[in-house]
Amino acid sequence: MITDQRIAGSEILRSLGLLADKASRMVQAIALPSVVQLVTRVALAVPFWRSGILKWDGFLKLSDTAVALFSDEFMLHLPGGPYHFPTPAVTAFLSGSGEIVFPVLLILGLGTRLAGLGLLLMTAIVELTVPDGWPIHLTWAAMALSIMAWGPGKISIDYLARRFIQNAR
Repeated sequence: MITDQRIAGSEILRSLGLLADKASRMVQAIALPSVVQLVTRVALAVPFWRSGILKWDGFLKLSDTAVALFSDEFMLHLPGGPYHFPTPAVTAFLSGSGEIVFPVLLILGLGTRLAGLGLLLMTAIVELTVPDGWPIHLTWAAMALSIMAWGPGKISIDYLARRFIQNAR
């Protein structure tokens, strides 16, 4: 009688284990590394692109608002500060350029690790400018670091170029 209960109990545990294993395999099938890497690249690119697009009034023409923000509103919160940005027009131009170029590179998966590094550095500057935004900045930093560490994945120009070069040898 006790043996029958143990067998029934072990069968239930075995069935639960098989069910958990099946569920785990289904989740892994959905979260393929290449898909996760693509989604991470897009997720990091979007907020920077949206901010960057607002800084321009045309091709290589900064909006007056962008320069005014870096001249009057944005401050670097460093020890002993806050301090105004040096050369606000140049800073606005570099910021606006990075916020357009790096996201495009991320979406394409071209020069992806360098684009991730660029956005990580921009995230650090944004954090010094808006220190209360650290929860979102930490998320951006984590995404940039994961892109830098694990690369763009198979859904990228970097991957295709690497494969082409290896096959050409």
